[in-house]
Amino acid sequence: MGSIPDPGELSEVAPPPSFDEFQRQTSLMTSCTLLWKELSDHFSSLEKDLVSKSEALKLKIRTFDNHTAQSLKLLDHRESSIEGSVQIALRKLDNNRTAALSALTDSDCGDSAAGDGEVDNGEGLVLKLKSFCLRMDAVGFWMFVIGKKKELEALRSEMPVALSECVDPAKFVLEAISEVFPVDKRGGEKVGSGDLGWACVLVLESLIPVVVDPVIGKSRLMVTPAVKERAKEIAETWKASLEERGGIENVKTPDVHTFLQHLVTFGIVKKDDLDLYRKLVIGSAWRKQMPKLALSLGLADEMPDMIEELISKGQQLDAVHFTYEVGLVDKFPPVPLLKSYLKDAKKVASSILEDPNNAGRAATLAARKEQSALRAVIKCIEEYKLEDEFPPENLKKRLDQLEKVKTDKRKPVVVPANKRTRASNSNGGPMPPAKAGRLTNAYVSSFPAAPAFVRSPSHGQYPAALPAYPSPPHMYGSRSPPLCCLLTGASTSYGRFIPSCINELPCIWWLWKCYGTNLSAGLLPIDMTSPKMVTTDMTTLIPFTFSMLFVITNRFNGRSSVC
Repeated sequence: MGSIPDPGELSEVAPPPSFDEFQRQTSLMTSCTLLWKELSDHFSSLEKDLVSKSEALKLKIRTFDNHTAQSLKLLDHRESSIEGSVQIALRKLDNNRTAALSALTDSDCGDSAAGDGEVDNGEGLVLKLKSFCLRMDAVGFWMFVIGKKKELEALRSEMPVALSECVDPAKFVLEAISEVFPVDKRGGEKVGSGDLGWACVLVLESLIPVVVDPVIGKSRLMVTPAVKERAKEIAETWKASLEERGGIENVKTPDVHTFLQHLVTFGIVKKDDLDLYRKLVIGSAWRKQMPKLALSLGLADEMPDMIEELISKGQQLDAVHFTYEVGLVDKFPPVPLLKSYLKDAKKVASSILEDPNNAGRAATLAARKEQSALRAVIKCIEEYKLEDEFPPENLKKRLDQLEKVKTDKRKPVVVPANKRTRASNSNGGPMPPAKAGRLTNAYVSSFPAAPAFVRSPSHGQYPAALPAYPSPPHMYGSRSPPLCCLLTGASTSYGRFIPSCINELPCIWWLWKCYGTNLSAGLLPIDMTSPKMVTTDMTTLIPFTFSMLFVITNRFNGRSSVC
């Protein structure tokens, strides 16, 4: 009987797995692990993105809800304020109408308040402006304003008060500036007679506080739809005239300023024209009001790029003003910009000096350029309180040096008096050389120089002495004796220096003192043709003079009276 097999015993033993199978299974496990890890990381990142986007969406929803609530609240406030604003406007209109009628009546009666246009004080200026505004006389108002440019600050402070008296201030302003904006309508010679952009900007700036809603503020301007449409048409007309003027680069800065101020004043800025506004602002960035206008035009997001563009164009000073206006001082430090501006100004001044076309005015133009840059930088330092970071003392010293050089150039050149007075060389004769200046042992007289004697070049030396003429005695005092005394002596081998009387003694002494340092043949009345006098110098003249004194003394002792 066969044995019964044990159920726990395997009937057939499985063969052991091969090494290749083991490697395959190991590789599969590794791949599955890596795949699982990648999937896990991917789902984790998706979950994080979904959470962050969900939070951002919730934040936007909350912001939108808050903005919606604020907008609804503002709309409710605007709606509720309409009645109050209308009542205020009606009362103001009624008052202005009454005042206008009164002004017209007073004008007809010759009231002094609306009389002649000559105004001397601030109170009279306000009264005159108000009289034009009350009567809605835009033409008279405009002519009065452009004639008061010297009183610009007074106009700036008083004009808003006067414009508030108008029945329709916005319409009044458009009519007032219509002569020159958007197109200059002055004909003939008046077109180039003067730039009136300053007056347009002044009037437009003064209108802003007048048209602001008294309840809400700047967010709502009290401008009628008809006037606003008229302002838009004017803006479009000005933009259309850009091509006729040669493009943005050729438009005058006052016109650009007027156009941009017109947009801000009437609230007609277009987002589609931001690129145009940016180009106009960059082209006129040196204007003081441009940074504020740029913000009012909606260019706040463009400011960093605009500042970098100004720096690249060498307008570092303008970039500093824009930087402070938008609060980007940390990103664009002002001190390095100011130093760079001064460096560029010096380079320009050097290039002017090297320009051969401006040889006569090069120094003046270069100094003027550097002075302008120094003044602008010093003013900027004082305006923004940068003395600690950039002390202006050295700049002021340099400015003083340039001013001193400029002042010295304006002074008249003073020619020093020449001790050796020469006669007018009218006859064309040669000027004798100064022989004593070439001698090392020459005697230099301390007495005033005497008149020089110039011998005519067309005549030679007189071979004989002149005839003697009797001469009466003279009292000379402090004056030099006349030379005629020198011609009364007898002729000697040394020349014509033998005096005939004692009066000739001071003549010889004076002649020796005056002409002893200049022994040119053409200056002394001496016969220089003598062989002894051809090479005359101090060593020859001294014994000659003493011999003359000896002769005169003997003659004086032998005579009983003076001739």
